[in-house]
Amino acid sequence: MTYRVVQWSTGNVGRNTLAGIDAHPDLELAGVWVSSPAKAGRDAGELAGLGRSLGVAATGDEAEALALRPDCVVYTAMADVRIMEAIDDLCRILRSGANVVSSSPVFLQFPDGVVPPEMADPVRAAAAEGGTSIFVNGIDPGFANDVLPLALTGISERIDEVRCMEVLNYATYDQGTVLFDIMGFGGPLDETPMLLQPGVLTMAWGSVVRQIAAGLGVELDEVVEHHTRLPASETFQVASGTIEKGTAAALRFEVRGMLGGRPAVVLEHVTRLRDDLAPDWPQPAGAGCYRVTVTGEPNYTLDLQLLGEDGDHNTAGLKATAMRLVNAVPAVVEAPAGLLTALDLPLVPGRGLLR
Repeated sequence: MTYRVVQWSTGNVGRNTLAGIDAHPDLELAGVWVSSPAKAGRDAGELAGLGRSLGVAATGDEAEALALRPDCVVYTAMADVRIMEAIDDLCRILRSGANVVSSSPVFLQFPDGVVPPEMADPVRAAAAEGGTSIFVNGIDPGFANDVLPLALTGISERIDEVRCMEVLNYATYDQGTVLFDIMGFGGPLDETPMLLQPGVLTMAWGSVVRQIAAGLGVELDEVVEHHTRLPASETFQVASGTIEKGTAAALRFEVRGMLGGRPAVVLEHVTRLRDDLAPDWPQPAGAGCYRVTVTGEPNYTLDLQLLGEDGDHNTAGLKATAMRLVNAVPAVVEAPAGLLTALDLPLVPGRGLLR
């Protein structure tokens, strides 16, 4: 069966989902919606950087995109600085009769116990009204800290702690809004960026620890946050701009799901803008990795190394985020209506992708 898909936005992730839709034998690109007037009318192949035409012109008209009656919309628009607007977008799409796979807002991966009901209930109501399904996921939050750790716990006798880690250098990640405005890199250490405001880490990654706990049949006592930042020892350049000496250049944070007074499920990020920063912090396997450790009997450590064809681990991370969505489209379309989590979907392999 072929599923008709509309791509919603063509930023860092959207360019890759476009390429993925084109590569997937069960998907047909029906349309592309863009927010920038400069992109309207341009061919999808050009926007994806494929170097060839796909015969589908982008539109800035939401009604025109939804009038194509797609089976699914791949929604990759930025939500970090426009959360309620993104939720409104998703609700309109779901009510129109289109299913959705989305990379944001990330708390919708598993919102229960993470955000107030009024932030998720409208999405559930819109899905019920449209008879549609929505799945919000990626690589993180997503595959690296839902499917991967839960599968690994399936070979345990006893589990004391599950820890999901991202250990990456973000220097080649060309997204200034995320790096500077949200994460606070390049800013003074005595100023608290958006990401480190109380409760924000939990809103962004609390879904991870809550979902793993739910998958293990455990109800956490509480979720707490911890973070550490380190300065640049000298001025240097990254893809998004300049990091001045003395400004934030390395970040380590944890979102800890507590059980009986101890961390039981932990999401940890170790983010550097240069490899020589914070040498005593955890180091990646390869150029960059996602790591799952299960402490108990036995102890397990699983490293997922990332590397794109261009030699960049950040390219691979964007591809992984994109393809988690694209490859899930058939399963989401065929699922019962509602807000889906990784616990609701079957195994999603790369069906039809082996060349």
